[in-house]
Amino acid sequence: MTFGELLRAHRLRVRLTQEELAEGSGVSVRAISDMERGRAKGPQRRTVEALAGVLSLAEQEIRELLDAAKEGRVRRVPSPVTPSALPPDVVDLTGREGELAELAAVAERTRTTSVVVVHGPPGAGKTALAVRAAYRLASRFADGCFFFNLRGMDVRPVHPSEVVHRMLSALGVPEKEIPAGEAERSDLYRARLRERSTLLVLDNASDEAQVRPLLATGSGSLVLVTSRLVLGGLEAGLRLGLDVLGPGESFDLLGAIAGRARVGAEPVATARVAKLCGHLPLALRIAGNRLASRPKWTIGHLAGQLVDERRRLSALTAGDLQVRTAFEMSYRQLGGKAAALFRRLSLVPGADFGPEVAAVLADLDRFAAEDTLEELVDMSLLDTAEVPGRYVFHDLIRVFAGERLADEEPAPVVGQARRRVVDWLLDTAVAAAGFFGPDARTAPSGSLRGQEDADAWLTAEAGNWLGALRWAAANGLHAEVVRLATAMHWYSDQRGLAETWVEVFTAGVAAARALGSVRDEAVQLNFLTWTLAVLLRRYPEALALYDEAWRASVAAGDVTEQGWAVHYRSVSELRTGRLEEAQVSARRAQELFRRAGFALGEQISLSCLALVLDGLARHEDAVRVHRELLANVRSGKLELAPVMATEMSATLLVRTAGSLGRLARWPEVLAAADEALELLRVTTAPSSLCDALYLRGVALHELGDAEGARAELARAAAVAEEHRHPRLAVVLGALADVHEALGDPVEAGVSRDRAAAVESADR
Repeated sequence: MTFGELLRAHRLRVRLTQEELAEGSGVSVRAISDMERGRAKGPQRRTVEALAGVLSLAEQEIRELLDAAKEGRVRRVPSPVTPSALPPDVVDLTGREGELAELAAVAERTRTTSVVVVHGPPGAGKTALAVRAAYRLASRFADGCFFFNLRGMDVRPVHPSEVVHRMLSALGVPEKEIPAGEAERSDLYRARLRERSTLLVLDNASDEAQVRPLLATGSGSLVLVTSRLVLGGLEAGLRLGLDVLGPGESFDLLGAIAGRARVGAEPVATARVAKLCGHLPLALRIAGNRLASRPKWTIGHLAGQLVDERRRLSALTAGDLQVRTAFEMSYRQLGGKAAALFRRLSLVPGADFGPEVAAVLADLDRFAAEDTLEELVDMSLLDTAEVPGRYVFHDLIRVFAGERLADEEPAPVVGQARRRVVDWLLDTAVAAAGFFGPDARTAPSGSLRGQEDADAWLTAEAGNWLGALRWAAANGLHAEVVRLATAMHWYSDQRGLAETWVEVFTAGVAAARALGSVRDEAVQLNFLTWTLAVLLRRYPEALALYDEAWRASVAAGDVTEQGWAVHYRSVSELRTGRLEEAQVSARRAQELFRRAGFALGEQISLSCLALVLDGLARHEDAVRVHRELLANVRSGKLELAPVMATEMSATLLVRTAGSLGRLARWPEVLAAADEALELLRVTTAPSSLCDALYLRGVALHELGDAEGARAELARAAAVAEEHRHPRLAVVLGALADVHEALGDPVEAGVSRDRAAAVESADR
């Protein structure tokens, strides 16, 4: 019997598991498993004696076990295999310990043959990772480690039969015994690997067809495939998609190459270089090499070279290392349709995009565009975004796509494609915004079937329609800018970020002035004043802007815009504690709206007046006014679109609940908040949702339901954080009180710290 067979028989006789034998002897479970399976045939004497001591063997049994171990060592002859030489290890490989750990785990549990695919964009460091893994794991594979560069990006990639031939030679098969026929060679290849434990690295694979003939079942073997393609057709036990490095890892890599003291002396410039390199390992390596070869340069000087997109890829060259060349190899693999879309995607204004934008750019239908986008993802020239169904460029690949566009397509064609996507984005944004406000559309518009679709589109494409607005403003499309900014007013009331609306309405003011339209100027100034006063709470700026808005509305002779100007003045006065002045302004705005015949304006200014009354501690009067206004909305007197009526009702209920809370009428607060939340189930109004959840949580706490209060306040905090609601600090403070009431001082402290951080950031 072999040593492994004897060991297994003795262990089973005394009814020990491998784990129990390992614990008693100090020999690892893996080592015992390898011995019993014959992978380790001749352990050393001290190992045998340690095992024998736990197995309680007689002297004769110990001698037999020692003899079997000795025989195993004698029979172990050097393998005729000559492993293919690995390329040199990259000594400063950075930021890939997680991936290396995953590869080690696969190797640990491999029993037959495991296939791992490492894929990622050009320059992500796939080969460097595979080589490092091979050096670390080679000792686990008794019959050798083999490395083959398949040259998948070459015009003529390596044929699988060539790899089979080279592998058979490495396995010790004499040249004259290697079959001439491809099928016979493959049969011999599989037969020779079947009983062997090998690590096979297939680097830079072109496609699945190149790899499949090289997959053969072995005894505890691992095949590690790297490719720019995802190779989704291969049955792989693990897929590792390499991403770019993190900022800290990028800093470390630059330091390892250019010198840690050097990058430590210019940390800001180093971080800037890393960002301009897109944190891509190849680009970082080139940048580091340039710095190392130019010791008199500052890192800031290199950063200055990289800032200009037109020079960036040229600057990322060091000897025969070029980022551009790495991208070109993948680009050459594309068909005409995919190459054209790839180039034109450089015109996308925002950071990510969906198939519709791609379809407009390439003049394709949506489904053809989506298929082509997926082809680009498979080639690692695009990546999928965090949101399913959307796509994103790596920064440097986008720059490369822009270069190819400028070099390969006539300027008029590029201009037409750019204008086509800008017009489509602006038109669709205007159409989507039309689903909100008092005259909201109810019929579908294009792919937008209703308010939910419109809200989702405006959110997802925010970077793109905002980018289109910037391009339109910079290129004199003033009427288009005013049209979009005007359309966004009611949508901005509850949605989006304040910074976005400052930019939109500032652009609207500039465009109106460029057009010489005083009325449009008044409209946009009022929108901007509202943003500063309500969303950003920058009251001095809002009050200063009031004067401009008032003058423009008077010059235009527009009483409605005069009413809005005075209304926003009352809001700023209210928020700064000038309550008597705010009351005067609110009544004046109400009168102006009445003169203009604008009932909705009267309603809004009266609601502001109720808030002023609340500030004056006239809480009962505030409740009465808000309930009257709510009755007006529900009666249909204002002729509001259903969505607007729902959102306004929810807002009025929230304001009513706030005044009731100051009167400590908690059951009524709870009822009003519940009613508001029921309305908000059918619309997306984050601001009102946050307020309603907050008031419901406070009411539950006051009514003795601390657990219920904690759940509602946690939801309110999540909504406030996601949408940057100004009430976030207040919500977190209330949540801290509830945690304390529940006997959880740790969570209470966490909430208070978060609230303090928010307040500090706001200041």
